[in-house]
Amino acid sequence: MADDKKVIFSMVGVTKATPQGKQIIKNIHLSFFYGAKIGIIGLNGSGKSTVMKIIAGLDQAYQGDVVFSPGYSVGYLPQEPELDLERTVKEIVMEGCQETVDVLKEYEEINASFMDEAVLNDPDKMEKLIARQGEVSDKIDALDAWELDNKLDRAMDALRCPPDDQKIGTLSGGERQILAIARALYFGAKILILDEPTSALGVKESNKVVDQIISLKDQNINVILISHNIEQAFMLSDKFFIIKNGDMIEQFEKDQTSVNGLRKILEK
Repeated sequence: MADDKKVIFSMVGVTKATPQGKQIIKNIHLSFFYGAKIGIIGLNGSGKSTVMKIIAGLDQAYQGDVVFSPGYSVGYLPQEPELDLERTVKEIVMEGCQETVDVLKEYEEINASFMDEAVLNDPDKMEKLIARQGEVSDKIDALDAWELDNKLDRAMDALRCPPDDQKIGTLSGGERQILAIARALYFGAKILILDEPTSALGVKESNKVVDQIISLKDQNINVILISHNIEQAFMLSDKFFIIKNGDMIEQFEKDQTSVNGLRKILEK
């Protein structure tokens, strides 16, 4: 079991400027432990989205050091995730485990090939096919993929996804966000970056997404929430980094501050 006091991410002295030399963020220092729920808070234009993109690996043009511990994959959810409207809920979630889907498909194709006359009548082809079957079988074992459908169904139930045969085009904005979270987690993400996850949603839909994020607290998933919504950030996070005009001006544990305290700092 991972040590909950292990630092799994650090950003040290990170600075980014425009090609014209205008600084966007300046000398940012940020780190977090395994299982942390982080709120990066700032007003629009403060630099918080730039920090998010660097953490997510979407922006490599910066100075300073960004270090992840090995074995911690990152899932990034933009404000409005791109989903194929013609696909079903299950198909979208399965995109998160495409390698597993592909290897199971190859195993089925290999088994079907054993009935091919060209293989049955050629000892060399048969030997190669048996060898490949063993290699693919070992890969399935390594991926723990034999029970893919059952695991997928359990994960979708736990994450309260819509029915698996429902088309994406019929889903609400909140349901699409929940589905995007499920896809990222099924891909194996241990660090989930949420960029203003409810900014485009109404109150009812926002509450659905917030409930889903809260449920991640019991799964040892690191959540990094980028937000200007202080109330929501306070509800969902255990530690806060406050960015203003490109500077990391304060950081607090949850028991060291309050919604009003965070608001006063931003409004100074």
